[in-house]
Amino acid sequence: MYIHEHKDWPRFTWQANRIEELLGEVNRRQGRLLGRMESLGFALQEEAVLATITQDVVKSSQIEGEQLDVEQVRSSVARHLGLQAAGLVPSSRQVDGVVAMLLDATQQYGQPLTAQRLFGWHALLFPTGYSGRYRILTGQWRQDESGPMQVVSGALGKETIHFEAPGAKRLPAEMDQFITWFNQPPDELRLDPVLKAALAHLYFVTLHPVEDGNGRMARAITDMQLARVDQTAKRFYSMSFQIERHRREYYDILEQTQKSGLDVTDWLTWFLTCLSNAIAASNTLLSTILQKAEFWRVHAATPLNDRQRKMMEKLWGDFVGKLNSSKWSKMVGCSKETAVRDINDLLTKGILRKAEEGGRSTSYLLNGRLLS
Repeated sequence: MYIHEHKDWPRFTWQANRIEELLGEVNRRQGRLLGRMESLGFALQEEAVLATITQDVVKSSQIEGEQLDVEQVRSSVARHLGLQAAGLVPSSRQVDGVVAMLLDATQQYGQPLTAQRLFGWHALLFPTGYSGRYRILTGQWRQDESGPMQVVSGALGKETIHFEAPGAKRLPAEMDQFITWFNQPPDELRLDPVLKAALAHLYFVTLHPVEDGNGRMARAITDMQLARVDQTAKRFYSMSFQIERHRREYYDILEQTQKSGLDVTDWLTWFLTCLSNAIAASNTLLSTILQKAEFWRVHAATPLNDRQRKMMEKLWGDFVGKLNSSKWSKMVGCSKETAVRDINDLLTKGILRKAEEGGRSTSYLLNGRLLS
């Protein structure tokens, strides 16, 4: 029996004593982070917002098994927000659509959620009207013309059904109820606003109201409610980043909750733990941004060519793996000989240092920061 089949659906219940401490920790971490961010200069705040939203868009798609180009996402976010950022590249319609959906949710968090707004988000996720080879109907709730919406895994003939969503005939009334509930202020509902974010995520993804993109839309709704909690359109932490790190647990707890009764204590516990960790992880991002700002302050007068500046930005960003001359030449589009000269120049200036481990190819580290 699925959660939406219970007669009291969607009257969720939970054991307050089991989540009270976690909820308090989340509230404290949110307050400390926002206070710390507000103390930064405007330029550093912009950089933190750009990095966080880029991360959020990329990771939310990765949860669904879709890989977006990080540089395209970063460029699209910067253009949508009117931010000045180095190294912007053209972005695809698909990337622009995903970015536009998340930014509408978070930048316009104070505006009511409506069916038309959700249909608009759905259309942004599928600008061509297709998901892979499959035609996607936007601008309406799913129709279930080919049978009930099921989450299934396993080989053909040996499938495991993890979840079956409410039938399409129920959706108009169910979505009207969801939208009305979501737009009610938490104090009218006598509900903590952070818990409302957790419940909204579960509520929406259980209804599964559109043909595809339900997970990404559920996470956008979560971000929208968290922006209401923070009372700011500036996003400094990413739930999707943390969920992607624990993707298997995420799907397991959803399946467990959707196959249980209306007591959602376990889901709330998991969500609050994930959110607390997401806020804690943002402190690492902030530290990197502050180190980067100090790096450029120290080297403001250091002569660097365009290739070197480009690589420094990448090394202070989301560079993964070991830096060597071959990777340098590929990333900046130069010969290996030129890459070696660029690297040797930075070694002389104390910006790079050789990694201690040996090997057939010498690798390098940015002084003051280890690359992972």
